Amino acid sequence: MCFPFPQMPEKLTSNEKSIVEYIARHHEEFLFMTIGQLADSLHISEATISRFARHVGCEDFKHLKQVVMDQTLQKGPAQKLANTLMTGDGKLLHHWIEQQQYYLQKTLELLDETEFDRAVNALTTAKRVFIHAKNASQSLAQLLHFRLRRIGIDVHLIPSGGTEMLEGLVSIQPDDLVVLFGLSKVSSEVQAILDYQNEIGYSSIMLTGRLYSSPNQQADINLFVYRGEENEYHSMSTPSAVIDALVIALSDRLGSNAVANLNNVKKLKNKYGKYL
Repeated sequence: MCFPFPQMPEKLTSNEKSIVEYIARHHEEFLFMTIGQLADSLHISEATISRFARHVGCEDFKHLKQVVMDQTLQKGPAQKLANTLMTGDGKLLHHWIEQQQYYLQKTLELLDETEFDRAVNALTTAKRVFIHAKNASQSLAQLLHFRLRRIGIDVHLIPSGGTEMLEGLVSIQPDDLVVLFGLSKVSSEVQAILDYQNEIGYSSIMLTGRLYSSPNQQADINLFVYRGEENEYHSMSTPSAVIDALVIALSDRLGSNAVANLNNVKKLKNKYGKYL
């Protein structure tokens, strides 16, 4: 792969040719490297790399990495993470926390409060709650499962895929509720659950990162969470916050029943905790 730098000199030194070849062969690794790491890999000085960046029309090494990233067609997880790291200006923790604040604010602006209230009502009235998630979203499913179980909700995890997913699906009844995660896209498993809903008649909630989708890819209740742009590392801060907000609102709706279950858990811990 050859990257069209802002200006490509007719002649390059042997060291500069080594830099170009390394970037072409290892462009993903390059996006995560410091100038010192690249210098060590090529056995050249950092000054040589800085001169090369200016020689090809870039302001500095960071600008060089930005040019390479912009020209890379791949949009996988590594590219998204690299794009996020590039905006940190060396203060990654500070930048990341500020970014999460922005994501939360944007979610608050775009999440329909009426839909949120409908979700709380659905959780309150459902006989049982089933949760399905795949890949990274499984951590969110585990969090929701843990929170709901602690306040006395009859809650179950549906296996992520395969025949086990179908075996979990077949036990769902019309008065049950299914919570789904379609943050980036609707998986084939989620689509099967939505299709099966038309046959059985249970209710559904979906946490989604899409404001618009076709009707056959929507749940009864859709809760929007903003997790960053397409080329950014997708955050789990906003869906986690929405999950906790749902549980808090549900606990308030259940009142003494939720508190009673938590108290029972505490009593059991006091009685049997020393054996565990």
